[in-house]
Amino acid sequence: MALDGERIRHTVAFRLVHGEDSEEERRFLEAATRLATIPGVEAFELLREVSPKNQYRFGISMEFADQAAYDGYNEHPEHTRFVQDRWLVEVSDFLEVDYAPSLSGT
Repeated sequence: MALDGERIRHTVAFRLVHGEDSEEERRFLEAATRLATIPGVEAFELLREVSPKNQYRFGISMEFADQAAYDGYNEHPEHTRFVQDRWLVEVSDFLEVDYAPSLSGT
């Protein structure tokens, strides 16, 4: 958990069950971009892997001003609905990493 007042960068790398460049893949990614409209979400990016170094094809990155904003996002009905209706059904594998600034500032 981040210290009080610390920004949080929420990142997730993932693979979908859908075929590459399929209509289903496009629809999922389009639905994922709507997460950016949830209050507290800043610097939202939907990313496509360009290197063969890992098996994840996509990434999502977003920032939050602090732990309270991040908690609000996690509990928001749009986020929980997306997770239940889309993520758990259409994502085959993922790695989630949440960052806060280093204590040393490096």
